[in-house]
Amino acid sequence: MSPKISHQSLSNRFEHLIKVISGERFLQMRGLNNDLPFYICEFKASEANEMERLRRQLINTLASSSVECLGGRGVKVLEINLYDLCIEMLKAREGSCEGVCLWDEILSIEANAEKDGLLELLQNVLGIEEYLIPAIGERLQTAEFDVLFLSGIGEVFPYIRSHNVLNNLQSTAKDKPTILFFPGEYRHSLEQGASLELFGLLHDDKYYRAFNIYEIQA
Repeated sequence: MSPKISHQSLSNRFEHLIKVISGERFLQMRGLNNDLPFYICEFKASEANEMERLRRQLINTLASSSVECLGGRGVKVLEINLYDLCIEMLKAREGSCEGVCLWDEILSIEANAEKDGLLELLQNVLGIEEYLIPAIGERLQTAEFDVLFLSGIGEVFPYIRSHNVLNNLQSTAKDKPTILFFPGEYRHSLEQGASLELFGLLHDDKYYRAFNIYEIQA
């Protein structure tokens, strides 16, 4: 028995992703049975650099492809890196001192701050419902795209958790397929349901409203 696609070579995974994402069934969100068009693309944390290159290659290859259901044009991907987005948000907010942005203020206290205190601060100023999801929504409204890529999940842990992002995106990003690039495993079992295991070690939380994209037929 051959290993599941997520355990195969990067080239095999790339070919699978290209076939699935450029497929009419995927792009037109058919066969979801009222489920959300959310997909998990799992990978080992040790493959982070390789997956960064694979994502770039995916975006370029999809853009240059010819897809019949899109009128012969390529697939437009909007990528939102959550880490980069968080930094943008912090730089745009004023800190406690006039003329100093919140990002610079956090950098100045990071070395001496207690981890729990810093975590609480980041969770407050980057609240998912209050700040992160609206920021994502603004980008979705101003961009023309066919598929949304979400990356940077490992970099924003633990102040932003992937299952919280997906739960709160349900009302914002349901009109186009969304792929979350996840450094870990999306595990399914009859006993425990589905869960996101970050880095293959940390139990992020139960989440069952997404599909493993490697289990989608091309």
